[in-house]
Amino acid sequence: MMSSEAPVRSKVTWGFTVSLDGFITGPDHDMSWMETLPRMDGDVVAKLAEPVGVIISGRRGYDAARAQAAERDELTAEAYGGAWSGTELILTHRPLELADDPQVTALDVDIVEAVGRAQQIADGRDIQIISADIGRQALEHDLIDELQIFSAPVFLGDGTRAFAVPGGRVVRWELVERIPGAEAALGRVYRPLRG
Repeated sequence: MMSSEAPVRSKVTWGFTVSLDGFITGPDHDMSWMETLPRMDGDVVAKLAEPVGVIISGRRGYDAARAQAAERDELTAEAYGGAWSGTELILTHRPLELADDPQVTALDVDIVEAVGRAQQIADGRDIQIISADIGRQALEHDLIDELQIFSAPVFLGDGTRAFAVPGGRVVRWELVERIPGAEAALGRVYRPLRG
């Protein structure tokens, strides 16, 4: 007898730490600036990582992480500082180039299909987007359920903007939660205001 229950839809979150001047990476995807930030307690990081089943990231971030591997500490070398386990989907137009990396699944698909595949893999757990460009694309298709943001007390001056749209675009958010234990990093969860 088949179950009549519909599969549980995974929540899609977009998460990042942003500098005071609006960047999530420095030039060339540099993440070394994060090493100077106050650290969150390991229990807080583990609680943030636990519900995430799939991470969707981009090729530029993947390439930068590999190129900077010797310079990065565990906070920026691995998702959630190594506290996370699950499936990482890398969106790229050249997926065969990543075929030798068993830790990731490379896909040449648009964001709508990527989230659809992630829904199947996540099996009800959250899907976390950690790329500015991919997050923007997901927002354009109304796929983002929540924004998980942390603020770093640093200016970077250049790098990858958290949100960049030529000509601008206003997106309004409502505060859902202040993340317990992430007060020093001003950890917040927001929901997009739709309609």
